[in-house]
Amino acid sequence: MEQLNHQLFTWINATPNSPKWLLDIALFLAKDMILIVPALIVGLYLWGQHHNINPQRTLVTKIGIALVFAMAFARAISELFPHARPFMEGYGYTFMHHSSDSSFPSDHGTAIFTFALAFLFWHRVWSGTVLLVIGLGIAWSRVYVGVHWPMDMLGGFLVGILGCLFSQLVWNLFGTQISSLLDKLYRFSFALPIRKGWVRG
Repeated sequence: MEQLNHQLFTWINATPNSPKWLLDIALFLAKDMILIVPALIVGLYLWGQHHNINPQRTLVTKIGIALVFAMAFARAISELFPHARPFMEGYGYTFMHHSSDSSFPSDHGTAIFTFALAFLFWHRVWSGTVLLVIGLGIAWSRVYVGVHWPMDMLGGFLVGILGCLFSQLVWNLFGTQISSLLDKLYRFSFALPIRKGWVRG
């Protein structure tokens, strides 16, 4: 498996001769594209058509549960089974600064794939598919700039599936109570913006 991991990395990783425009795209995807996750979470929870706002908030809540579980599980794996990043092994080329922590599974991969799978399972096929394509772009970019192995991204995808399964289980058991509690907390915390009509009540 490690041999395959290294071989795939060699095929994907950029070199000093790689086109600058492609490297610029990869750096944008690797650094900034993940911001789509918090942006959509906030947007879907605060704004929307009246008939859509409750389903949107249910979706966001389930995504939140899935992300918390997935990120915690990913961190536990990285602590229990640390794996060096490519540049820590002096392997390939690196075009982005990154701390020398464990690479498996990828935090970026875990977050974006959990998010994309949640839309695929609980929203629309088209929205989940679009986000999966974005997730693949982020996964490619993190390998391309040399801070992750390909298997780190596969690990993030698998952890994302577990996160969604866990969230669905929690929702089946406690969904009504969670929705009620969050609605009360939201209405208390955002009383003024709701009254002003800045966000959806």
